[in-house]
Amino acid sequence: MNLCDNLLKITYYQTINRATGYGINRALGFGLLLGDRLDAIREGKKLVIVAGNGQLPFLVARGARAAGVEVCVLGLRDQASDELAEEADSFYRVPIARLGRWIKLSKRFGAEELILAGGVKKTQAFSRWRIWRYIPDWRAMRVWYRRAKGDRRNLAILGALADELAEEGITVVNSIKYCEQALADEGVMTRRTPSEQILENIDFGWPMAMKIAELDIGQSLAVREKDVIAVEAIEGTDAMIERAGKLVRGDWILIKVAQPHQDMRFDVPTVGPETIEMLHRNRAAALVVQAGRTIMIEKDKMIALAEKYGMAIIGKKA
Repeated sequence: MNLCDNLLKITYYQTINRATGYGINRALGFGLLLGDRLDAIREGKKLVIVAGNGQLPFLVARGARAAGVEVCVLGLRDQASDELAEEADSFYRVPIARLGRWIKLSKRFGAEELILAGGVKKTQAFSRWRIWRYIPDWRAMRVWYRRAKGDRRNLAILGALADELAEEGITVVNSIKYCEQALADEGVMTRRTPSEQILENIDFGWPMAMKIAELDIGQSLAVREKDVIAVEAIEGTDAMIERAGKLVRGDWILIKVAQPHQDMRFDVPTVGPETIEMLHRNRAAALVVQAGRTIMIEKDKMIALAEKYGMAIIGKKA
C-alpha cells in the first residue's frame, strides 16, 4: 500500500470513528474493509438496487456508498420511498412487472451487480385491478411462463428473475453484502433477560417457525403459553402482529426466522424499530429472531426501544 493509500486509510478510519462514535477496532466490525473501498473507488464499481418498501433499501444504499460504490436505485412503483433519491447517485421509478426496463436502466448505468432490497405488498397482487396495474413486459412474461412455470412460490420466482438478469450480464448479489453489521447477534441482546415462560415458548415455537419458513408459508409466528396464536402468510409480519394482539391480552412472543437453506439474495427476514413499536402496542413480551440470518434495521435503536418497553430481544441460531 503506497503513501496515498495510507493517508486514505487514516482518513477513512477517522471518518468512521466520528460518524459512529465507536473506536477504530469496532468500526472495523462494520464489514467495510478499507481495501475493498479503495478497490471500489479505483475500479469505478457500480451497483443497482431494486428497492421495495421499508428501510432496508436505505441501509444497503448507505453501506454501498460508504464502500465507495456508485449507486443507482430503481424504486418500485407504489412501494419504494421517494426519499431514496437522496441516498443514490441515480434514481428511477420502475413498474414491478417491467423487467426489461430494469435491464435497460441497469445497462445504461453500467452496473453488473444488482441487489433486491425491501418488501413488496403481496396483497396488492390480488387487488381488483391487478391486471391493469401490473401489465408485464415480455421479459416478465418469460420469467412467469417459462422459467417459473413449475414453481411459483416467492423464492422460485425470484430465482427465475435472477437467472433472466444473469443472461444479460447482471448478477443478483447477496442482499447483505453492504450491511452485514446489521445481522442479528446470537443470545440476549437486551438487558432484560427472558423469563422461564418465554424460554419455554421459544423451545415450543421455534421448530414450527422453521417448518413454515421451509414450506414458504411465512417467516413469523406468535406463541403464548405453548400455543400458536397467529401465523404469518401473505398479509406480512406487521398485520400478523396486529392480529395476534387482538387475539390475546399480552405476554406473547414473536418468532421470526429464515428458511433452512435461505438464499441471502432474496427476502432476508428484516425487523426494525417499527417492529418493536408495533409489538409494544400489541403487548408482546419478546422478539426472537434467527441470529446471523435476520437483518436488524437501526439495531441500537431497536434494543433501546425494547429496553424502554421492558421487552426482550433474543437471537437464536438454527
